[in-house]
Amino acid sequence: MFPHLPFPETQPTLALSVFLLTFAYEDGATLLAATLGATGRLDVRLGFASAFLGIWAGDMGLFIVGSSVGRKAASSRWLRRFVSCEALRKAQSWFATRGPLTIVMSRFVPGSRLPLYVAAGALKLPARLFGTITGICSAVWVAVIFTVWRFAPVSHASARTLCLVAATMLLGPWIFSRAAKRVSRTIRLLWRKYQRWEFWPAWLFYPPVAAMCAWFSLKYRGLSLPTIANPSLRNGGIVGESKIEVLQLLMRAAPESVADGYLLAAGEIPQRLRNLQLLREEHSIRYPLVLKPNVGQRGAGFKVVASLGGAEQYLGSVSSDVVLQRYVNDEKEIGLFYYRFPGSERGEIFAITEKVFPAITGDGVRAFEELLGADRRASLIARTYLRRFPHLRGRVLPSGERVRLVEAGNHCQGCIFRDGSQLLSGALRDRIDHISRQVPGFFIGRYDIRYSNDEDLQRGENFKIIELNGAASEATNIYDERTSLFSAYRTLYRQWELVYAIGRANRDLGHKPAPIWDVLKDLQLYRTISACYPAAD
Repeated sequence: MFPHLPFPETQPTLALSVFLLTFAYEDGATLLAATLGATGRLDVRLGFASAFLGIWAGDMGLFIVGSSVGRKAASSRWLRRFVSCEALRKAQSWFATRGPLTIVMSRFVPGSRLPLYVAAGALKLPARLFGTITGICSAVWVAVIFTVWRFAPVSHASARTLCLVAATMLLGPWIFSRAAKRVSRTIRLLWRKYQRWEFWPAWLFYPPVAAMCAWFSLKYRGLSLPTIANPSLRNGGIVGESKIEVLQLLMRAAPESVADGYLLAAGEIPQRLRNLQLLREEHSIRYPLVLKPNVGQRGAGFKVVASLGGAEQYLGSVSSDVVLQRYVNDEKEIGLFYYRFPGSERGEIFAITEKVFPAITGDGVRAFEELLGADRRASLIARTYLRRFPHLRGRVLPSGERVRLVEAGNHCQGCIFRDGSQLLSGALRDRIDHISRQVPGFFIGRYDIRYSNDEDLQRGENFKIIELNGAASEATNIYDERTSLFSAYRTLYRQWELVYAIGRANRDLGHKPAPIWDVLKDLQLYRTISACYPAAD
């Protein structure tokens, strides 16, 4: 096919040729790579990679040129004679909003990419955003060419080329006209989301924490020491602990400061409903009330139930043990992380998180999902809210109607967390320490507390504990959007060192850590039963 190549025809040489040719003619270089792959002269994967990297490198090169031009132009007096600062700001604003979609569509408009990509750099589009968009578009474009070249129903090279060009020109704009806006919106959303580490998925955020725990396991000589950080809780509160058992310990320790709760054991729904009615009558619990799984994490399955019908629906979906708890309608909530070393005279408050329950207000024009999309923060976790309110999808909220987006004070459920260190007081610390000392075998964890005003809280009065979480709970003030990633990891390092150090102290007192295998079995069991939990409120 290439009988007179002036250099040895090796795989790396051919790949390098494709890569370099993309700087002169992107589509020609991609067609060359596809042809070499189809004839077996070049590994298809290597050809794809060389074409993709060449196109992407060229795109980024244009962006860098534009950035350099933009920096020089910003300080140019000559340019200011023709372009005002206000006009430049408007151009940057337009590009920040519509630039991503324009970049996607430019893939189908010959000759548009060079000026557009230079403009993207000059108008200060974020480099990571530009790189992500062009990287995805380049990969898709090369994949389309390779696929059409491979499966086109003709054999002659020129006919196949014509088929490829026709398919690309005819089908490309039609396909992308429907998807371009969605792709652009998704890319912008992902960009905004990954800029804020508080919304990172667990697989991305927690590996450094796992490394910390591995180090503490060596330092304190025990991998499962956290399971005895709180000897009275199953696995120390890592996984599998019973919420009703913890709640009953609290109710005995400080009944006036706890939102009381009672067990609805697994069984037939009619019997569970009768038990619910009996408990309501016996303890004067009115609707709304709280139903939540007896074994749960991160607010999973938490529901505020307003009627018997709602309770029946909930119990129909959660067949495992459930906790019935009195609902505390106070507007304010904190997460208070407490610790005490065995044998010490006084415990300490490690961190306080102030919880803000977000809401949106209708305008009589936009639908519920449009209001979510317009909110700077709610748009980042709109799927969570839409799962919670499926009946509101497509509904236009009347002007002034307010919808509280979350009831559970959990970050993963959509609650907003702020550092609440300003709420710390000596009286609050003493009150929490007194309660904690009345709970046998409890040394470290987080209280979730609702209250009506800051002054009462700081006096250690008029609050209700709604939950106590053990060793696996976090000092959730790290999720304040003002907290840097480094500061968050530093806080988690201190927190987990406390967990391991307290576990070591309890082991020295004779407590035996749970085998790791048993912890993993409890984790698997929780994953199995939690699969049926309904979307949390």
